[in-house]
Amino acid sequence: MNEKILFTSEAVSEGHPDKLCDRISDAILDFCLEHDENARVACECFATTEYVIIGGEITCKEIPDYEKIARKVIREIGYTSPDLGIGADTCVIDVRVKTQSPDIAVGIKHGPNLLDIGAGDQGIMFGYATKESKGYMPLPISIAQKLVRVASKMRKEGKFPYARPDMKSQVTVDYSDPNNIRVETVLMSIQHDPGYDRNEFLRFVREEIMMPVVASFGLKTDFAYLINPSGRFTIGGPMGDTGLTGRKIIVDTYGGSAKHGGGAFSGKDATKVDRSGAYMARYVAKNLVAAGVADRLEIQLGYAIGVSEPLSINLSTFHTAKYTDDFILKTIRQLFDFRPGAIIQKFSLNKPTFKYQKLSAYGHFGRPDLRLPWEQLDKVEEIKSLIKKENPERIKRTY
Repeated sequence: MNEKILFTSEAVSEGHPDKLCDRISDAILDFCLEHDENARVACECFATTEYVIIGGEITCKEIPDYEKIARKVIREIGYTSPDLGIGADTCVIDVRVKTQSPDIAVGIKHGPNLLDIGAGDQGIMFGYATKESKGYMPLPISIAQKLVRVASKMRKEGKFPYARPDMKSQVTVDYSDPNNIRVETVLMSIQHDPGYDRNEFLRFVREEIMMPVVASFGLKTDFAYLINPSGRFTIGGPMGDTGLTGRKIIVDTYGGSAKHGGGAFSGKDATKVDRSGAYMARYVAKNLVAAGVADRLEIQLGYAIGVSEPLSINLSTFHTAKYTDDFILKTIRQLFDFRPGAIIQKFSLNKPTFKYQKLSAYGHFGRPDLRLPWEQLDKVEEIKSLIKKENPERIKRTY
């Protein structure tokens, strides 16, 4: 008997200590952009028992009330007392923020024309898309994200008895039969009240969360499942584990199905190509896959600080491309503008109407619950038009 082809991804809720830090960082970014579209923000947080430290480099026309913003976020997530993991009104908040380095500021300064802006740092970013789900995202991470998103929503609406904010999910998908992809195992670890009804809690998680979520992807619900396998999970949030901004970068992206350049998103304004470059790479990959160029596609971008055009664009199609790499790269360069200023302008990434807090949990890509600008498929017809103009035999890919 052949071994199964299995792949696993995990996700965490907004109450996870790392995600608490991501959201505080993004809430500070949102405040800065509301008061200054040209604000430069690189904000990070650390959280532990009854303590949060906010650090980073921020240059903005109006100085945020860091403590007020942090307490508001902690309260909104549901951490209203130390017993739950951290208390919004009782924790100590330590602010250690300075302004942006003048060396970096000079490197990315653009004057009146946003399109002249240079990249805010060097780095590599990846974008990925696949036909295996409706949203062109890998199934394991899509299901894992929806599990914690649904569970958190039910908790906040008072529909999930005994649940507390800190949650994790993990989904293993069996790819052995491409014509019959199925979920092998679903794991959820969910913080709960000490005096909970264990049997009712386990029943609720399986029947009201796990099974409906998996079924919503058109998949069978004959999976194996684990719920709080350690037996008990009452101590959570920053009391159970320290939190840190930018530590869940695989959860934020493709769940390990694609490469990652290593740069985090939260707390960074869009001049930092860790964020804007990754959004652009996803946009390009998704439009190419939707246009039928390949069934799976991964793009790598390389940037240098102060330079607007990427140093490199690399392409991987995993033997699923219908056309040559040369044609695909030519199409990419012809239809997409990778300058940071152009990306910011296209996706309105420096506008106060764009709320980064919404992205601080449940992923930055796919997200059927949000209308994200880099998820739009507005280049599909242009890509198809370029294909039609070419000699089919010249651009056809053969393996």
